[in-house]
Amino acid sequence: MAEKTFATAINCMDGRVQLPVIHWMQERYGTEYIDMITEAGPTKFLLEGSEEQLASIKTKIDISVDKHGSGVVAIVGHHNCAGNPVEREQKVGFIQESVELVKSWGFNVDVIGLYVNDQWEVEVITG
Repeated sequence: MAEKTFATAINCMDGRVQLPVIHWMQERYGTEYIDMITEAGPTKFLLEGSEEQLASIKTKIDISVDKHGSGVVAIVGHHNCAGNPVEREQKVGFIQESVELVKSWGFNVDVIGLYVNDQWEVEVITG
């Protein structure tokens, strides 16, 4: 049996965005499993989190990359986010900044930015 493949998403805890992101990443990258690292307002968490909070995210990415062989990390923002209730344009900026932050951590993976719109469809912001 062929080994199953993984990708990683730093996504909102909001249940409405889980399946759209999972399905999009499975289709786009041909992966079976998506490791979900969830926070309320993940881009706000990444950009404003403490060193300890960011260390926790880095550890989870490391597990996904090192143990599961993930080759891509998606940073996800979405419409109507209770954890980071800002307009789309500002959220897109946060996604872009978060992508650059995660890239700076030096994992040997592609880092992309995604936005889940008001129709619960995934849009590529960067990557």
